[in-house]
Amino acid sequence: MTTVRIPAGWPATEEEARAVQDELRERVVLDEPGPPPGAGHVTGVDVAYDDERDIVAAAAVVLDAATLDVVAEATAIGRISFPYVPGLLAFREIPTVLAALDALPCPPGLVVCDGYGLAHPRRFGLASHLGVLTGLPTIGVAKNPFTFAYDDPDASRGSWAPLLADDEEVGRALRTRAAVKPVFVSIGHRVSLDNACAHTLALTPEFRLPETTRRADSLCREALKDATRP
Repeated sequence: MTTVRIPAGWPATEEEARAVQDELRERVVLDEPGPPPGAGHVTGVDVAYDDERDIVAAAAVVLDAATLDVVAEATAIGRISFPYVPGLLAFREIPTVLAALDALPCPPGLVVCDGYGLAHPRRFGLASHLGVLTGLPTIGVAKNPFTFAYDDPDASRGSWAPLLADDEEVGRALRTRAAVKPVFVSIGHRVSLDNACAHTLALTPEFRLPETTRRADSLCREALKDATRP
């Protein structure tokens, strides 16, 4: 397990964080298709917090994209690097998530975030932020639509409806299980929306949430327990 310090010069105020978002957003690549589903590696990242102890645990779990078997995993523990502000959550997580990715013994391939990319009030959620900083292809698969509107997709698996900010499609509500609430998929960096949805379906053979997210969530919770155990 890697222990992480808050980087020097890390934003300390909302104004500073928004300025960083404005600068990095210009680097997001939206015109690449990304890796094909079922090939190479696909990696889930997630975090767990203990706000009372000022601790965040991050996990990165690499799966074989064809079999969904675990190839490698890594965790990192750090201090919470930014206060809770909706729309700026990436600044609480990024240093520790980066450390977990850096600790992996193999290339991560596509990175799947439990959160947002383009489907973000400032069009720069965690998936986009992480993608720009690492250069990796990234997508966001979220449990709820944040502030965006959508029509309910048809009940069948694979059905989708656009996630809309006024008339702009910022992602899709995608049905990964028949007659079960959809997930909310958005581009992070270097992946098309069609491909992001195809990856999400490939990663959900049994459950609503991607296997990447399920396994990273479990691992980061265990890492947090270990870090806070007396």
